[in-house]
Amino acid sequence: MSRRDDSPAAAGEHADERAPRGPYPPTEAMLAEPVPPELQAAQAERLRKAWETPKGWRYWSAVNNSEVGVWYSLTAFCFMLLAGLMALMIRVQLAVPENDAISADLFNQLFTMHGSAMMFLFAVPIFEAISILILPAMLGARDMPFPRLSAYGYWSFLIGGIFVMGSILFDVAPRAGWFMYPPLATEEKGPGSDIWLLGLSFIEIASIAAAVELIVGTLKCRPPGMRVNIMPLYAWYVMVVGGMILFAFPPLIAGDFLFELERSFDWPFFDPTRGGDPMLWQHLFWIFGHPEVYIVFLPSIAIAAMIVPTVARRPIVGYSWIVLSAVGTGFLSFGLWVHHMFTTGLPNISLGFFSAASEAVVIPTGIQLFAFAATLMVGRVRVNLPMLWIAGGLAIFTAGGLTGVMLAIAPFDFQAHDSYFVVAHLHYTLFGGMVFPVIAGVYYFYPFIAKKRLSDRLGKWAFWLIFVGFNLTFLPMHLTGLLGMPRRIYAYPAGLGWDWLNLLSSTAAFVIAAGFAVFLVDLLRPKSRQPQIARNPWEAGTLEWSHDVPEEAWGARSVPYITKRYPLWDQPKLVERMDAGRYYLGDAEEGFRETMITSVIDARPLQVQRVTGPTWKTHGAAIFTGGAFIFPTFHIYWPAILCGAIAVGFIIWWLWSDTARPPEKEMKDVGLGLSLPTYASGPKSVGWWAMWITMLGDATAFASVIFGFFFYWTASPDFPPPEALDPVAWLVGLAAAAMALAWALTRAARSLNRAGRLAAARGALAVAPAATLLGAGALIFSVLHMSPTAHVYPAIMWAIMVWVVVHSGVGAIMQLYCLAGSLAGKMTPRFDADIWNVALFWHFHALSALVACAVLGLAPMVLT
Repeated sequence: MSRRDDSPAAAGEHADERAPRGPYPPTEAMLAEPVPPELQAAQAERLRKAWETPKGWRYWSAVNNSEVGVWYSLTAFCFMLLAGLMALMIRVQLAVPENDAISADLFNQLFTMHGSAMMFLFAVPIFEAISILILPAMLGARDMPFPRLSAYGYWSFLIGGIFVMGSILFDVAPRAGWFMYPPLATEEKGPGSDIWLLGLSFIEIASIAAAVELIVGTLKCRPPGMRVNIMPLYAWYVMVVGGMILFAFPPLIAGDFLFELERSFDWPFFDPTRGGDPMLWQHLFWIFGHPEVYIVFLPSIAIAAMIVPTVARRPIVGYSWIVLSAVGTGFLSFGLWVHHMFTTGLPNISLGFFSAASEAVVIPTGIQLFAFAATLMVGRVRVNLPMLWIAGGLAIFTAGGLTGVMLAIAPFDFQAHDSYFVVAHLHYTLFGGMVFPVIAGVYYFYPFIAKKRLSDRLGKWAFWLIFVGFNLTFLPMHLTGLLGMPRRIYAYPAGLGWDWLNLLSSTAAFVIAAGFAVFLVDLLRPKSRQPQIARNPWEAGTLEWSHDVPEEAWGARSVPYITKRYPLWDQPKLVERMDAGRYYLGDAEEGFRETMITSVIDARPLQVQRVTGPTWKTHGAAIFTGGAFIFPTFHIYWPAILCGAIAVGFIIWWLWSDTARPPEKEMKDVGLGLSLPTYASGPKSVGWWAMWITMLGDATAFASVIFGFFFYWTASPDFPPPEALDPVAWLVGLAAAAMALAWALTRAARSLNRAGRLAAARGALAVAPAATLLGAGALIFSVLHMSPTAHVYPAIMWAIMVWVVVHSGVGAIMQLYCLAGSLAGKMTPRFDADIWNVALFWHFHALSALVACAVLGLAPMVLT
């Protein structure tokens, strides 16, 4: 059998001993061979038992994507509805001049929470929720590679969302706007800003966990034969948006880290009187904030990319161009953040560059929209309800894009900045680019999820109420803004020409609410008397519509061999053969939940992945992780530290008991004469890929903290101040040497363990944590004499030290985990995934530690 490994490296793998064995790809004769009905029934029963959903109260311990995805989606919709109610209260207050329906303080809480909820609790989570729910089916996979990570992310999202949204019931919600600009936010009394910072940081970590799960699932869990150039467009968008989350959220997390240090300990990162600069927050926030717009928009385009070919009844036009445009949009979106800062006094050359970049991003966006139009033009269009919502969304988004082009021109932005013109533009972009397509996706995928259909009649009523209500609400705001009405004002005097425009907007907002009420009634009304739908009611061509009716929890009955972009259209007898178990993993003889792992580029079979099943451990980990974030909002630190320690204990228990354990047999017959290994380590392991992707995000956050140091250096003439103390150079050097030694020992332990020299490997793993702690201690003492409250110079030095020390603690725990695994027989020379993953963590951490030591030890010499 020919074999190709396209992963980044394969060093140290036992390629000859654990390579796939047997014929591949399968021949037509092999696929046509009949399976006896009694064998089919026995296989199906074993699969059914392995993938059984828990019953009763144990249902909430489920971790499979079909359950977690539904919970995630419904929770995100609930948060959206709550944010919508807040918007209605805002519009009631602004309906007439000099209104006092609600207090100014409550108004500030409402607009802050409305924006925060829509962006952090709905826009991004709904993409991840829908993707967790439908992506495995699109890929013909049984589940995502880390089901418990998905469940942990969901429960973290639920806890964090309830905490943040519930704050308004106790009159302690944040009041400084969803962008939290200092000094307003840093000097706000009460816990409101801390709730925003720590509560949403908790949710951001859950979002990153889901992004890691989705990226790895797309790269490694595709069915055999599904090369990257034939996978569904939705999967491409998942990878692009997941990558954007990895690089956009960490700068905000770094900003939150600095912000909370100022709020809790008075470290002056944004206080100009002590050398700080509030502009640093704006840079870090908008480095996140503008890619966030495309993180919201691209998943909606992904839904359109699935609906448009189905409606046109032909493959999408310009598949490759759409993929390149999606990647280009994601790339360019990171070069636009300053167009939110045109009025902050930046140099003209910066304004020109970012204005040009803001115009340029229209090009790849337009390519995607024109490809959809071309598909409809050359197809045999059969309009349905999902397409109605897509058409309405594209019309609204296009209008928002045109006003975006206007705001990208700096002179116009100077006039419209912070006015209701921007409010109108933002809502046209996000409502048209996200809300309408998401509802289209609900109507389109509901038969896949619930095996029922939503009402066409109610769907059309909902569409026209929302479409008309939206335009009547937000179209007048363009004029309101051009007439001078600023954003975020609580009340306004009569006679300025705003009165009738605001009354129209407020009245029409209730029309939108009526449309959502109709949609909600349609979604929640009992459907027990409605017959189950046909298997592929839309006659689509992609793999998710091979689902079982009635529903089965196993995902794909057998994992197919895919050669076409639209296999249900172009591969005859595909569904019939999947149902008969003629493809791969048609049985579960050992009773395990299993899915296939394939190579990144050409999807050649590599491994059978045993995925984890129901558990309560994810709940414990999420609850105590929440405690570690929630207690500090009230400046209660010892319980937070205890919760953090317990959360780490839950995660270690979860990993120790259920992941990377030596299998009962090394090879498994997956069908069609092919045998695959049941264990992988290094770059062939999904865990290694998850670590790699996670550390890219972590490195981005660390780079953002380092960016803060150099920002102060370039922006402030007194950085460092003449009387400033510097870190102790010899201690910084000792820290660098100790961290390098800890990295070298970890890497040596991996090689020694693979070579079977267990005593030496265990010795290295025993010494490595001591070196790690020595380096962390030296770094602490190197800055201990500097007062972080006196000036931003010592404060940023302390912040860099804290970041490295916390990561060093994580690294030491990982080293001890591997040592315990070796002593307990969990990690052996042959089964060594844990040490590969830990060594990869240390590659990143050692580099970060050396950069930090260079900044602490060498930068003072250069600056002075």
